Amino acid sequence: MAGDVALAMLAHQGEWLLQLRDDIPDILYPGHWGLFGGHLENNETAIDAIYRELTEEINWTPTTKLQSWFQHNNGQRTVHLFRGTLDVPLRALRLQEGQDLRLASLKLIRTEYLWSDVVAEQRPVAPGLKVVLERITHDDESAK
Repeated sequence: MAGDVALAMLAHQGEWLLQLRDDIPDILYPGHWGLFGGHLENNETAIDAIYRELTEEINWTPTTKLQSWFQHNNGQRTVHLFRGTLDVPLRALRLQEGQDLRLASLKLIRTEYLWSDVVAEQRPVAPGLKVVLERITHDDESAK
């Protein structure tokens, strides 16, 4: 579907990898913390898109297969969420899109503002990330 996106929730030692989006007014949630990923290209599957996006955005390809986690339709597009493990240290990534990247605990992400060393200020978490946090909470409670 046109406009669909694929995003990755990548875990590293109990924290999650986030991207500080560029301060470009015509992108979705400029200057907000969000997940790495992006739009599906013509005839591209969601899994192919997320691997391509991770290579383009942080010059990293997962060594273990990303797992399809869930899909969410926000009325404008379908968001395909994948989960996986970031199996390299943060310093091994080369940020090629966005202003900053960092690891953060779920507790910190839930505060809705995170510090960026690059821009030297607190920046908001993208509102769309709330759906992901709700799903993590739901999945954790279901696992009990």
